[in-house]
Amino acid sequence: MDRGRLVAWIHSLGPWGFAGFILLQVIQVVAAPIPGEVTGVLGGYLYGPVVGVALSTIGLTLGSFLAFSLSRYFGLPLTEKFVDAKTMERFDYLLHHQGAFLVFLLFLIPGFPKDYLCYILGLGHLTTLEFLAIATTGRLLGTILLTLGGTFLRNHQYYRFFLLSGAAVVIVFLTIVYRDRLEQIFQRLHERHPRKKGKRTDDPT
Repeated sequence: MDRGRLVAWIHSLGPWGFAGFILLQVIQVVAAPIPGEVTGVLGGYLYGPVVGVALSTIGLTLGSFLAFSLSRYFGLPLTEKFVDAKTMERFDYLLHHQGAFLVFLLFLIPGFPKDYLCYILGLGHLTTLEFLAIATTGRLLGTILLTLGGTFLRNHQYYRFFLLSGAAVVIVFLTIVYRDRLEQIFQRLHERHPRKKGKRTDDPT
């Protein structure tokens, strides 16, 4: 979707523009019709660095919670409608992993399919509170960078925007190049600390 059309739509909502932007972030996580990079930059372009990060974080957290909850409630049949079999197989080890820190790293690293992870993790052993803490903090770095990019565009600081974009491209490129190696490391961490099988629970205690 064109950025100009999104901006015009949000402006047309008037005082409800904040809610409209949050809704966009929720939808892009749950159904992914709009790339998250577009909505992240849009937040900075419309609202600046502080409010943009805050609104994006609210929307991304709500969207992540919704995807996680839908997967947890409806199970594998629904998750398979959103996540292809290859991705499911690639991250299957997360469903049995003991440590939440591994999942946090996946959310933190650029290039990993975070929206898909929300659905996949809904099938696993993380409690809802654990998941929300990981998803919110893990997405924060990427949210800040995208919002800064939008802020630079808003202020016509194009050289800063291109510097930030260049750095982001390098990070994503390195992540893609070494993705398989990173995933092998994560899987070895899982094998060293397997989670004991047991009944899944949403009890935060």
